[in-house]
Amino acid sequence: MKTRKLLPFALGLSLLLLAVSTGFAEEGGAPQQETIVDTIKNGGPLIMIIWLVILGTSATMVTFVIQNFFTIRNTRLAPPTLIESLRETINAGNYQEAWETCNANNNYVANVLKAGLGRLGRGKEAVEDALAEHGLREATIIRTRNSYLSVIGVVSPMIGLLGTVIGMIGAFAVLAGSGISDPRALSGKIGEVLLATASGLFIAIPAFVFYYIFRNKAQMAIVHADDVVNSLVRDLPFEELAGVQIGESFSVGNTATVAEASTSRKVSVALTTNCPICNGSINAGQNPCPHCGATLQWQQ
Repeated sequence: MKTRKLLPFALGLSLLLLAVSTGFAEEGGAPQQETIVDTIKNGGPLIMIIWLVILGTSATMVTFVIQNFFTIRNTRLAPPTLIESLRETINAGNYQEAWETCNANNNYVANVLKAGLGRLGRGKEAVEDALAEHGLREATIIRTRNSYLSVIGVVSPMIGLLGTVIGMIGAFAVLAGSGISDPRALSGKIGEVLLATASGLFIAIPAFVFYYIFRNKAQMAIVHADDVVNSLVRDLPFEELAGVQIGESFSVGNTATVAEASTSRKVSVALTTNCPICNGSINAGQNPCPHCGATLQWQQ
């Protein structure tokens, strides 16, 4: 899901969470205790800025939680429909078509397999290196997005503590002005400033919980996606495909001469619609083959 669509919902949920947290902190207080809005207004510009930062941190946390919930799944990293399509295409020898399918999709399996197919003509070792390299890159992107929850869990209590320290300065100013003759005002002021710390902790605790939950889910989903990619390339004829170039600069390289020596290029319009070289699906009379570029000899 896009971040822009999540922000209004995340902001609303964050306001609700902060209201609940401050509500818990205000229970048992004085009958005429100020509301959270009054506390922010009376705290001055610095306190207002800190509360806005806390609200923004809460909205960011909710956004990342919702995003991770929808994106860190086996079906998002390795969509079953896409996997079945790629498996059929690769088994038929249509490697350029498989690359184009990967290029049209944006997920873990498609991005990793696309890199591997791009090095198909360089041999098995080059393909495995490409899969490992791009698999690490895709996994890092997933883990980095989730690591922001850990950052929020660390920073939010510090932000709340900063608000508390600034508020305590005001509390001691009250103490300096009235002494201990008005302990009720002093205790009320201290209770107000502690709301910032309570709100920071109310954000940090779920942020850490969701961070570890999504970290474990991401690891399992990545392992599943890697297994799928490896199963797709396990039986590729690397030696027969030496020199082929898959991707934007598609070329059959030296494979055309190998195929020509072992396979006839004569094709009957009435009997086949598959290329005898690469077994790719073609239309009757089509020349050359759109998959491998071989020149065919059509016969009536």
